[in-house]
Amino acid sequence: MIADRYGRKPVIIFGTVSVVIFNTLFGLSTSFWMAISTRFLLGSLCGILGPMRAYASEVCRKEYQALGMSIISTSWGIGLVIGPALGGFLAQPAEKFPNIFSSYSLFGRFPYLLPCLLISIFSVGVLVVCCLLPETIHNHKGNDEECNDSDALGATTFESNSSQKSLLKNWPLISSIIVYCVFQLHDMAYAEIFSLWAISPRKNGGLSFSTADVGEVLAFSGFGLLLFQLFIYPVAERNFGPVMVSRLGAVLTIPLLSSYPFIALLKGLTLMLLINCASILKNVLSVSITTGLFLLQNRSVAQQQRGAANGISMSAMSLFKAIGPAAGGSLFSWAQKRQSAFFLPGDHMVFFLLNMIEVIGLFLTFKPFLALPDDNIS
Repeated sequence: MIADRYGRKPVIIFGTVSVVIFNTLFGLSTSFWMAISTRFLLGSLCGILGPMRAYASEVCRKEYQALGMSIISTSWGIGLVIGPALGGFLAQPAEKFPNIFSSYSLFGRFPYLLPCLLISIFSVGVLVVCCLLPETIHNHKGNDEECNDSDALGATTFESNSSQKSLLKNWPLISSIIVYCVFQLHDMAYAEIFSLWAISPRKNGGLSFSTADVGEVLAFSGFGLLLFQLFIYPVAERNFGPVMVSRLGAVLTIPLLSSYPFIALLKGLTLMLLINCASILKNVLSVSITTGLFLLQNRSVAQQQRGAANGISMSAMSLFKAIGPAAGGSLFSWAQKRQSAFFLPGDHMVFFLLNMIEVIGLFLTFKPFLALPDDNIS
């Protein structure tokens, strides 16, 4: 709502500043509660993605909105991939690179500072770029356009109330948000399970990977995601539409996840090749689904409501993201105890239940649940 009232740019800048400050403090954490507190402040003060989604839909004409949203989804997806990869490579540098970092150095005393510090430095560069962005919400304050203060206050209050009512009654928006949340629950549970599955021993159906191996797989996934979203997704969306692309992504994800327990039976170069291809394809399909739903959400509301609409979407998604890792970790732990079960033993059950969530999301993309936005909304 602040982005709707005062502009996208101030909210984006404020969120970026919060990343610089609290991400660095997280790396300097000396206790569990300091880590929890800094992460909480980082999450609660960094409302970047919602305004950026609104911004991307406003700086592009309709025929280029798919590309704009694709770039946002790609950035989000690559962040989710490269972030854990950086953590895997750079955390505890004094142990991994003793010739470079002494155990008595700053990075030896704070073993998780290095990846956090690099991300904060990168965020400073992003902050400089953000200051150069043009604003898409223009407030005209010329003398010929001024009105009585009390009239303006009343109009603003009325506009705000009617805006909130219309958003909650806007079924194309709400239905697309619900579908989006279901798929995000799946994606967050998958992200948790994939890393646990990859580092678990082979006797339990895992890959026996090191954290560095997992980092390499995630890094390759990010590169493949970038190429697909920039060059292939806009063409696919133009020819099939965002809903059909999301449905195809969900349909293809189901057999892909079913193949994971069988990929674990392989070894050596064949295993690395297939797991990298599978990981790239899984991330490509997930972000394709997300991008299509982003487009539907932003096309369901007018510009003056777009910031609030994306805020509702992000808040609902964050709730499901909070559930996803805990649910995924608990599911994986339970599955490890049933390695000799007759029906869907071990990891087969894990990926089966992930597919069930994907099937629910797929069904919700059809009418009468998912309603398409009015093309006349600007």
